[in-house]
Amino acid sequence: MSQATLPLPQVPLDAQVRDWLRHLLAHGGRPSARELLVGVEQALGLHARWHLAGAIDALTQAAEPREVTRADRDYLVAMRQDGSLDAALRGAGKPDEQIASTVDALLRRSGALRDTEKFRDMVAFMAKFRRYSPYNNMLVRTQNPACSFYATQRDWEQRFKRALKDDARPLVILAPMHPVMLVYELDQTVGDKLPDLLAEIAGMIGEVPPGSLARLIENAATYGIQVSFRPQSSTLAGFATSYRGGSDWKMRVVVHDALDEPSRFGVLCHELAHILLGHLGGDADGWWPPRLNLDTATVEIEAEAVAHIVTQRSGLVGRSEGYLALYRHEGTLPPTVSLDAIAKVAGLVERMSREKLRPPRRRGARGAAAGAQPAA
Repeated sequence: MSQATLPLPQVPLDAQVRDWLRHLLAHGGRPSARELLVGVEQALGLHARWHLAGAIDALTQAAEPREVTRADRDYLVAMRQDGSLDAALRGAGKPDEQIASTVDALLRRSGALRDTEKFRDMVAFMAKFRRYSPYNNMLVRTQNPACSFYATQRDWEQRFKRALKDDARPLVILAPMHPVMLVYELDQTVGDKLPDLLAEIAGMIGEVPPGSLARLIENAATYGIQVSFRPQSSTLAGFATSYRGGSDWKMRVVVHDALDEPSRFGVLCHELAHILLGHLGGDADGWWPPRLNLDTATVEIEAEAVAHIVTQRSGLVGRSEGYLALYRHEGTLPPTVSLDAIAKVAGLVERMSREKLRPPRRRGARGAAAGAQPAA
């Protein structure tokens, strides 16, 4: 038998899954359990799914500390302990989880997140329509990048005196108490002319709604985040860091006390975004995920985008100075930026500023943020 016809040695599938997982982690990947499962099936075939849990256990229990970083270990352990991987393997999950798990992958395949101009357009659209959540705005923009304004059939008929065209094509968004809801873009309707620059599109220029800052601080405390206002240097508006005081606080945010109320609100939105996006690590109750190994550009773009969305939807159009920093990142957007995470956290921070929230449900250990560096 010639050398050319010798059979090649076969690498066991479990070893292939471990190598694939190492490569993913080394490049900053932090997918949800469902995304992880879909990814390994696409890369190595359907049977790879049954080796994923074993690969995760092998990496987290490896005797060699260099096998995975501390942040990687926290991420993998959290996925096993909170049951999300088991649920994904069973095919369990709510409709919104199924949609959310593929949003970033869909956007990247379509090119919607490959350059900063498209990303800025998406973030601006998410901030426009205060009648709908940032997440639903993102879903609409993903389905129809040319959409300028949308509403339900009922709103078109009753609020705007317009009817759907015979062949109107709906867009799908998520709805409270229902799996999905159908909405329609302006071009799919006929009837009365819309008022120039509807308030939902143009936004408002003004002050923070009364009580918003106080509610944001109160709800931050509910999440174990201490907020204080202290003198800072002229170049530091605020920062977020893990709490090292031997108390029940998990994280703390310090905001420059010389700022006016709108600026305090914007800075606090930015710093809370760092925490809730997992930039400083996860927490023992699983209230936010660990995403520690992201680069500086990624964490600042994500936090600035959240702050811009929340402040504009709160009536502070043009006051989110941090958002302007997005324009420093020209060219290709970092591949680790997650629009899915931005949309979810923007929606949460907005709710924190508008209503009193109940303490989140404990979900099990997700890896503490010990050793995390302050985020500004």
